[in-house]
Amino acid sequence: MLTVRELIDKEEMLKYIHVLNDLYPSLTLGQYSKELDLMLPHNYNQVGVFDDEECLGLSGFWLGNKLWCGKYLELDNIIVASSHRSKGIGKLIVDFLTKKAQENDCTMMALDSYTSNFKAHKFFYNEGFEPKGFHFINILKPEGVR
Repeated sequence: MLTVRELIDKEEMLKYIHVLNDLYPSLTLGQYSKELDLMLPHNYNQVGVFDDEECLGLSGFWLGNKLWCGKYLELDNIIVASSHRSKGIGKLIVDFLTKKAQENDCTMMALDSYTSNFKAHKFFYNEGFEPKGFHFINILKPEGVR
């Protein structure tokens, strides 16, 4: 039986780097540890889907506030292990985080998705997400972008 739960701390998050490596193969444990040190003090958390102790999928998320929308929950990647895709794991994550957003009185949920990731776009449309605007970027250090 699959269970969804929040990861407790940095040490637990680090244990599941292999799931992140499906999306970011060049991400090292040291880089991941440094990124978590920067993100965790700013309302960053993670949720995972587990089959017993095996982690099948992960998503980071942020709780924040913006002038235009008030309190919101932002999903930061939904990554499902390649051998477990198209089995409802992404939906379990979105459902869990939707409930989390509601419990935290959020007005909306948000996410970024690469413009070329059409499979993810279809999934997010099916989950009730829709594009509201553009996320503009100006890459200053290409070597720092995964």
